[in-house]
Amino acid sequence: MVAAAADAAVATAPMSPAPWAASYVAVAALLGRLRTPLSVLLITWPGVFMGSSWLAGLIALYTVARLRSDRRLLVLCTLLVATGNFLPYPLSMGELAYRATDFSSIENAVGTPMAAAALGRAIALRSELAARLHELTEGRAREHRLLSEQVLAAERAQLAREMHDVVAHQVSLISLQAGALRTNTTDPATKDTANTIRTLAVRTLDELRHMVGVLRAAGGTSGELTPQPRLTDLPRLISESELDIDAEIDEQACTRCHETVERAAFRIVQEALTNVRKHAPGAKVQVRVRQENDELQVEIHNGPADPAAVPLQLPSGGHGLVGLSERVHLLGGFFTAGPRADGGFVVTATLPTDMPLITQPSTRG
Repeated sequence: MVAAAADAAVATAPMSPAPWAASYVAVAALLGRLRTPLSVLLITWPGVFMGSSWLAGLIALYTVARLRSDRRLLVLCTLLVATGNFLPYPLSMGELAYRATDFSSIENAVGTPMAAAALGRAIALRSELAARLHELTEGRAREHRLLSEQVLAAERAQLAREMHDVVAHQVSLISLQAGALRTNTTDPATKDTANTIRTLAVRTLDELRHMVGVLRAAGGTSGELTPQPRLTDLPRLISESELDIDAEIDEQACTRCHETVERAAFRIVQEALTNVRKHAPGAKVQVRVRQENDELQVEIHNGPADPAAVPLQLPSGGHGLVGLSERVHLLGGFFTAGPRADGGFVVTATLPTDMPLITQPSTRG
């Protein structure tokens, strides 16, 4: 506005009151150019035509080009300002004919409005590109943050499964051994020690249940942790379980299955035996692991609990079978678990022997 006022002051000194007033009205109108750029451009046009507020008209045109993206509107506004610059005041046919044949007059009347409009559009496009670049940078930052959160969630879920499968199995064995020791000993001190061990085992499993619940809250899948069991470790697992087990394990399946499938089968048997110790102490168990065509069949049947057996009274978080189902479905297999008519329980799983890990769960079963 200072530059426009200086331009008007220099040019309006010898002018009559009407052009002088039109020039300064055009300068004053620039106060509202950011709110109503089109109206301001129309107000400045008489000053451009009658007076000499040439710079005020260009500033108004620049503002319209910067704030409005309609090309047709921009062309009309440019022609309007160019017309105000080209027409003489007062109108004279002789002067008009002279200007129409003078290339410099045409260039000055048309070129400067076009330059103002082009500058306004360039500044507007630069602002839009800067805004889009900022949005793109923020979007990439969000993607990196979400990816980090997904990786963390996957690790937490994997850790929860491994903790439940490994720690719960071992602690239940400790509780089982402590119960057997308390039953078979006559020494009061030994019985007290056995009771203490059982109490600590129950407390440990209870705390583990809460921890697994927290870790599983994020969900997801992840890479495998080490050390990783295989089907060849099943005989050792069965011998250490202290249960009455009738096992039938296909040795050929131990050499033909994918490593991930072997690990899943081992965890299924491990979790099923842990549940037998918790819910059906003294029950007879049948474990069948065999290969049929391109599938690995895993079945664990147990009968009802022995009434004479001492219950372990171990806490249960309800995550074991859910975790097994997730693990099996991620491999493209089928999983079922439920009670039997005789009061026992059955867990079955069908796994592909050589399928890599997939992300879509199966809908069968």
